[in-house]
Amino acid sequence: MPKQKASKPLRVMLVDDRIDRREMLDIALQNIDCALVACTTSDSDLLSAVKTCDPDVILVDIEAPGRDILESLETVHSTVPRPMVMFSQDDNNQTIRRATQAGVSAYVVDGLQISRVRPIIDAAVARFQHFSLLETELKQARNQLAERKIIDKAKRIVMRRQDVSEEVAYKSMRKLAMDSNKKLSEVAQRVIAAEKLLGK
Repeated sequence: MPKQKASKPLRVMLVDDRIDRREMLDIALQNIDCALVACTTSDSDLLSAVKTCDPDVILVDIEAPGRDILESLETVHSTVPRPMVMFSQDDNNQTIRRATQAGVSAYVVDGLQISRVRPIIDAAVARFQHFSLLETELKQARNQLAERKIIDKAKRIVMRRQDVSEEVAYKSMRKLAMDSNKKLSEVAQRVIAAEKLLGK
């Protein structure tokens, strides 16, 4: 029976102000099939660090997350989103809410304990992937709705200009889209632009 191909270790970037713990954490992470690809502090340029090392997940170990670190994480989340796990001693509800709004996938009180890290990471990755899929589907739905509105507006223009039915106007626009190898929404935008140029 052929052996199953081993999965690659998760690439982890650690944000921790306690530099003396890094070697210990590096060894501990290796034992749970994680590779520590970068270590940085909370006051560093996190966005640049993430772009440079391209981690699968970001671990943040901090006593109490302040505004600066949360803003940095929010920038990372909006620019190069990926799962982020925060270990903290701060159990304030407002802090937890701000961290979540900044893009943190899992907020763990009581600090970083290696024995709990891997299942927490796996849960954070699963949650991140789930919400990423929901965001993609929501964006697609919004785009489709916007395109539908543009097409309907252009269709009404064609109906009025050519004095034709809705069906005829739609078929006319669809044929033009096919003949010009364009999306129907692109043709609709051109119809609307021409209407603005020519006037009513």
